[in-house]
Amino acid sequence: MNTLLAKTPLRSLTLGPRFSSPDPVNSVNMMNSSAESTHRAFQLKLNPLTGNSEWVVIDENDDDQQQQQQEPLLATTSYLDMLNDSRRNRAYRQAIDKTITKPCRVLDIGAGTGLLSMMAARAMGCSSDSEGMVTACESYLPMLKLMRKVVHVNGMSRNINIINKRSDELVVGHDLPSRADVLVSEILDSELLGEGLIPSLQHAHDMLLVENPSSVPYRATTYGQLVESTSLRKLHDLYSNEEKASDGIRLVPTGLDNALSVKTQQYPMHCDALSEPFEIFEFDFWRRPDSHGETQLQIKTTEDGQVHAVISWWVLQLDREATVFYSTAPRWIDSPFTPSSKDWCDHWKQCVWFVPSSGLSTCRGDTVLFKAVHTETNISYDLKAQDSSSEARHLDTNDADFQLTLPPERVAIYGNKEWRLSMRTAVENALQQRLDPLCVVADDSVFLSLLVAHLSRTARVMSLFPGLRDSGVQYLQTVADANGISIDRLEVPPKRKSHLTMDDTHQMKVDLLIGEPYYYGNDGMLPWQNLHFWKERTMLESVLSKDVVIMPCKGILRACAMSLPNLWKSHCCLKKIEGFDHVIVNTVLGACGDLPPQREGPCLPFYVWQCGEKKELSDSFTVMELDFSKPISQCHGTAQVNFTAEGICHGFALWIDWVLDAENSIVVSTGPAERYWKQGVKLLSKPVSVGIQGLRDEDYSRAVIEAYFDPIGGQLDIKHVFS
Repeated sequence: MNTLLAKTPLRSLTLGPRFSSPDPVNSVNMMNSSAESTHRAFQLKLNPLTGNSEWVVIDENDDDQQQQQQEPLLATTSYLDMLNDSRRNRAYRQAIDKTITKPCRVLDIGAGTGLLSMMAARAMGCSSDSEGMVTACESYLPMLKLMRKVVHVNGMSRNINIINKRSDELVVGHDLPSRADVLVSEILDSELLGEGLIPSLQHAHDMLLVENPSSVPYRATTYGQLVESTSLRKLHDLYSNEEKASDGIRLVPTGLDNALSVKTQQYPMHCDALSEPFEIFEFDFWRRPDSHGETQLQIKTTEDGQVHAVISWWVLQLDREATVFYSTAPRWIDSPFTPSSKDWCDHWKQCVWFVPSSGLSTCRGDTVLFKAVHTETNISYDLKAQDSSSEARHLDTNDADFQLTLPPERVAIYGNKEWRLSMRTAVENALQQRLDPLCVVADDSVFLSLLVAHLSRTARVMSLFPGLRDSGVQYLQTVADANGISIDRLEVPPKRKSHLTMDDTHQMKVDLLIGEPYYYGNDGMLPWQNLHFWKERTMLESVLSKDVVIMPCKGILRACAMSLPNLWKSHCCLKKIEGFDHVIVNTVLGACGDLPPQREGPCLPFYVWQCGEKKELSDSFTVMELDFSKPISQCHGTAQVNFTAEGICHGFALWIDWVLDAENSIVVSTGPAERYWKQGVKLLSKPVSVGIQGLRDEDYSRAVIEAYFDPIGGQLDIKHVFS
């Protein structure tokens, strides 16, 4: 049994090939307007409790105001984790030192904090009168402003020309004095191509680089492996999992297999390898890549089993002589480049490509025909057994007129029979003795919309679908008939409103207000930001009946003390990186560990079970309760933590348990033991040695946690004291 160490990457909106935005909850759109002397960006900031948004103006020259407004603006991105990756930093430094040995023209695409640009300037021995120059382009204005500060602090402003543009907007003779001799870049995602690597390289070779330039990296090679994993199967095979449920709801009805699809993402999962690793594609950075490519392979299986997925990773050859490498391979791969357990990081992981349905059955020694196709921005796979005409295709094609795409975690939840039973029982109880009830589904739950209509043939269901909107309407229209439900009984308001009136509900009071809660597109949110449901309940106060049933009726904020050495290390404060001072970026990047006195890092959303080495140091405990039967309000809670194990405490995991009924008998937990929900993690500035009271005097044996919930901004403030 092997463990595939991978993780769902940061959801981001790509604005040009080199830009990775903050979490879409905080930043969902970006526009640049430039004048001759300054650049200005308009960033759309979303309030997770209300769904309302406002434009925040980012001015290139307004450093003080921007610092106050944006702390910590980039905490939910992978910048900090990447900069804490010493293996990556060392490999780039070694390759740049080998490649650049004299003054020359260097182009850095997607320069970030300017680390690679400073490495290049130092390698060529730049001085104020040197012929060498580095041009660093960065399209994301907040990051560009950080880069200016970092470059200035390190005394390299004269040697690095920083430009707030995408690389495909650069013009030789205007932005660059001449074509560049060397390209340095790190426009890579876990798949390799998702950040626009190919179009960026194509434009650079056509317009910005000399013929036969040097480059760091020199080459990237993608690899794959066939694997079997029951855990992975749960994340995509909803059709088979639904067969085990007894509630009569089919989110993927027979004949409509493609009505619901799964986003391609990355995971740490237990899996068994069914083949040796195989090379798929090779991409050279030093020459112009093709927009399209195909590879066909015959892969011999090494074990009997069911191919549930293809995992893929890449290996960078950073120098021409092939002496410096960086690999994202899983740790069971026998290679000198494979990272060790101490090299855990959270930015580049293996990709998982699901084989549809129950997978492809194979025996040891069978031949699997494998076809890979790449475009400018993605890679897709086809599989089939050599002696079979049945093909197991990657989910890039769809025969249905409409397809709703959901995150794999949501698909796994919808296929979980225990979760479905909890929802069914709670809704059945709520509908008892209700004649012709009006039910409002306040979130984006397509499951609850169908469940209520299925359980009560006289109920009218109004689904608000604040995130799904028209996609939710189309999905219900696609599957309602197959579930024996008249589409006339399902309604979605034609446009999003801040609140409903009696006219919107056809003069009916709401008898049942429900949610999972789940909000589409907000998969990177902190758990308490799903209290959008509570805010929605408050806005609907005027249309609720006196005996309305609200489900969930309560939220319980729970917590557990945790040892998380890998996560803490990847999010601790930056000091010097390969000799370059980066202290100035810590606040904006949301650094949590090794903070100055009186400073605390933000709570960040993580799947705790994916965070490398971990250990629970206390039982889970209740911090405070949130009563949804009343309008949203400010809340405060205090809890004492008694440690149950010795270890180093790096922080606390926090989550919400949703109580579905007034009797507190049906509870859906989203804690660390549940793999399909993210928890909030509050990392300590300094790790603390803890233990059981009376065993060791030098250990702390208890702590006190305080939490304050702000109903206006939806923020949860966490304080802690050890004793």
